[in-house]
This record gives sequence, C-alpha cells and structure tokens, in this order.
Amino acid sequence: MKTLIEKISTINDMILQGNSLEAFEAFYHDDVVIQENDNPECIGKEINRKRKQDFFAAITEFRCAKPLNLAVGEQTTMVEWYFDYTHKELGVKNFTQVAVQNWKDGKIIKEKLYYES
Repeated sequence: MKTLIEKISTINDMILQGNSLEAFEAFYHDDVVIQENDNPECIGKEINRKRKQDFFAAITEFRCAKPLNLAVGEQTTMVEWYFDYTHKELGVKNFTQVAVQNWKDGKIIKEKLYYES
C-alpha cells in the first residue's frame, strides 16, 4: 500500500506530465467534495470531472506548473503550486495556489483550493 507522500507525489508527477484528468480518475473518491476558496462546494466525482474537463478545454496556452511545497500529515496532504497559463474566459493567469486534500480509503475525499482571485 502506497503512503500518502507516494500518492500525492504520483499525482503531482501526473499533473506535470499533462495527465491531470487521469490523476483525478485514479486518486479521487467517488464522493469527493471540491471547494475553491469560499465558493460553494462541488459534490461528487461526476460533477467535478465535468468541471475539470471544461477548465482544461478552455486553456489556450499553458506555460508552467510547478509544485513549490508539499506537506503530509495524518490523512491530509497539502501542495503549494505555481501556475502560469492563458484561459479562454479568465485571461492570463500566473499565481500560486494551495491545495489541501483530505484522504479516505486511499483516495481524496475532500479538496479545498486557496488562491487569490
């Protein structure tokens, strides 16, 4: 059984290789809850899958993604990311984001994303 640091490192590697959707399929729980800042939570893998697919489809230029920091606790991981891309609706984006993941049954059950909007 992989440790949380091995799992989150695998996810990060998959993201860096352009396989974010595959990482989502492999490592996110069917009942996952994802929340961005203080926006309403999105509940369930199906709705979150659709949101991710729509988001990635709207990226017109991708320049960089880089994990800056990683922390692992008991059933919790945190990754600070730097992103630089152009999005069809959001325009040019270059920012840092902290993703906090809570794990259950070996998969991410809750993820909250913190970033300056």
